[in-house]
Amino acid sequence: MRDPNPDTRNSRPEILMTSAPSTRPQRSEELLTSEFMHQLDRLDVLSRKILAGKMQGERRSKKKGQSAEFADYRSYVAGDDLRFIDWNLYARLERLFLRLFMEEEDLTVAILLDASRSMDWGDPRKLLFAKRLAAALGYIGLVNYNRVQIQAFSDTLTGQTPPMRGRRPVRQMLEFLRDLTPTGAGDLPGVCRRFALTRQGKGVVILISDFLDKGDLPSALRYLGGERFDAYAIQVLAPQEIDPAKGGLVGDLRLRDVEDGNIAEVSASPALIKRYQANLQAFCQYLKQECVKRRISCMVSDTSVPMEQLVLRYLRERGLLG
Repeated sequence: MRDPNPDTRNSRPEILMTSAPSTRPQRSEELLTSEFMHQLDRLDVLSRKILAGKMQGERRSKKKGQSAEFADYRSYVAGDDLRFIDWNLYARLERLFLRLFMEEEDLTVAILLDASRSMDWGDPRKLLFAKRLAAALGYIGLVNYNRVQIQAFSDTLTGQTPPMRGRRPVRQMLEFLRDLTPTGAGDLPGVCRRFALTRQGKGVVILISDFLDKGDLPSALRYLGGERFDAYAIQVLAPQEIDPAKGGLVGDLRLRDVEDGNIAEVSASPALIKRYQANLQAFCQYLKQECVKRRISCMVSDTSVPMEQLVLRYLRERGLLG
C-alpha cells in the first residue's frame, strides 16, 4: 500500500481485495423492475451541448426545422421553400417572411461499462450495481427515442449491443447486461482511445467504472473531452473499499489483487487503514480534477446507495437527467 500522494499520475490507490465467487442476476427483472420503469418514464437524458441527431426524435433542438410547433420568422431569400411563406403577414407588411418551426431530433447515448475483474467485488457487488445503473440509463434513453448503445470493456471491448432505439429493444438490452461476466484487467486509455476513433458523430457518453486502473488516467479522459462528446464519468465503489473495516480487513492478512494476481501481506492496523483512506480520497479528488479540466462531469456512488435515490435524485441534481 502506497502513501497517499495526490500528485501521482500513473498509478491507482492500491485497493487490496480478495477474490470471491462471482454472482450474476438470473432474471432480467433483477436489473430493472417494472415499478422502477414507471418511475423512469418521466425522465430523459440531458445534453449540455447542442448535439445534432440523425433521425427525427422527441428532443427539442435549438435548430429550426419543420415540425408542427412554430418558433420564429425570418426574411425570405431566393430558393426558400414557398410552402412556408406566411401570406397573411405578407398581406399586412407586403414583405415575404418564412415561418420557422422547432425541430425535434434524437440524441446518441453511449454507455461504456467497466466489466473488468475488479468490478466483481464488494457487497453489494460493483458490477451488479453498474449493470443496474446502465439498465436504468439505457431504458431512459430508449423510451425517449434516443439512439442507445452499451459497450462493455476490460482491457479491450468485451461485448456490445447494436445501436438501439425505442421500447422494443429494452428486453434485448437487459439480457445483454444480465449475461455480462467480468473478465480481464482494465485498460481505460486503450478502451477510450478505440471508442473515440471508431465512434462516428457526436453524443452523450456515460463511463461507468471504479477507475481502479493502472493506466494513464489523464490520457484516457482526454479522448472523451472536447466538443465531440458530452461526457459523464460515474465512479462506482464498494462500501468495503471506502471503509475496509466493513469488509473485515483487520489483523494480519494475505490479500490477492483480483486483476493481476499480485500478493500483498499486510497488517491492517488502524494507522494503515487511515493511510489507505487518505490515499483513496486523494485519488478520487484527482479523478474529479482531471475530469473538470476536460469538461467531464464526475460523480461517485457507493453500491449501498439505493438505485432509485441515485437515478431519481442525484443524477437529476447533477444535470445528467431531467
